[in-house]
Amino acid sequence: MNANYANSIIIAGNNGVCQRHTLSYFYGMGTEARKTSNFLPDPYGIEVGNEKEVPLGYEEKWVLNVHAIDTRGVEDRIGCLECKCSLYDVSKDQLDDDYKGGFKCCYDKAQCKVREGYNGEERNLYMKYTVQWVDWDDNFVIPVKVYVFDVTDTWKPSTDSSGLISQEHDCQVEYDVESCSLENKLHGKCNANKMSKVMFQDNGFIVYGVAHQHIGAIGATLYGEDGRVLCSSKPIYGEGDEIGNEDGYVVGMSTCYPRLGHVKISKGEIGSLVSKYDHTQNHTGVMGIFSIVVATKLPNSLSHMEV
Repeated sequence: MNANYANSIIIAGNNGVCQRHTLSYFYGMGTEARKTSNFLPDPYGIEVGNEKEVPLGYEEKWVLNVHAIDTRGVEDRIGCLECKCSLYDVSKDQLDDDYKGGFKCCYDKAQCKVREGYNGEERNLYMKYTVQWVDWDDNFVIPVKVYVFDVTDTWKPSTDSSGLISQEHDCQVEYDVESCSLENKLHGKCNANKMSKVMFQDNGFIVYGVAHQHIGAIGATLYGEDGRVLCSSKPIYGEGDEIGNEDGYVVGMSTCYPRLGHVKISKGEIGSLVSKYDHTQNHTGVMGIFSIVVATKLPNSLSHMEV
């Protein structure tokens, strides 16, 4: 993408909360999207195509961002998937000495180290996906908001000079997991369980929730201010060799579909996000991301419940 074209684009994205152009997606997130339900319960929907929301001179388009890693013939399949820098010919960016792995080492056209003598043939890949949609009708469809929280976000619930709670977010997107060996425990390096604080932006009810994690994950949970569980999401690991059930891969994430009107959050409420990984070994470039879909309005049948 050239600079002039990039500067002509406005990324609309979701409703937050990370800094601009970071985790602005709506759907999907990696190979586990195949067995992860993205269906929204009736009568809720994400509104697209509203010309009133598009700035003058622009047109609305959807973008599909694909990151495929070729693991054919590689020396370390899991290491390639975790984008360990030692396995890639990294020359594009100057990296910090403590950066061991992540998307900075497996950028576009980067090649993971293969076994000596291996010559893989060029291969074409295709993606197929299905979108369910209905024509918008205010009488039948209730709009929702999509929020994405990141366990690496450095935000803290502190007030600025005006007395307002700071909204400065810095989502790092990825992090490394240090094994909980005795040595790491003694030096405070065991971070298999990672937590961050989150602040909810609206009064409303959660109608859907799901986490995004990598190989080695155990699960992630979003908590309310009083410690109540708002949603827990766990990885589904493949057990075979067929497409969509690859042994050892995360092929799906469990989702939350609370009863309508039963999981409420409040604007300004300070909750927490906990992401858990296997503590017996190191992992690089992992993620602990949690998405929720929030309804600020209820169906007429539940209108007696306060939002």
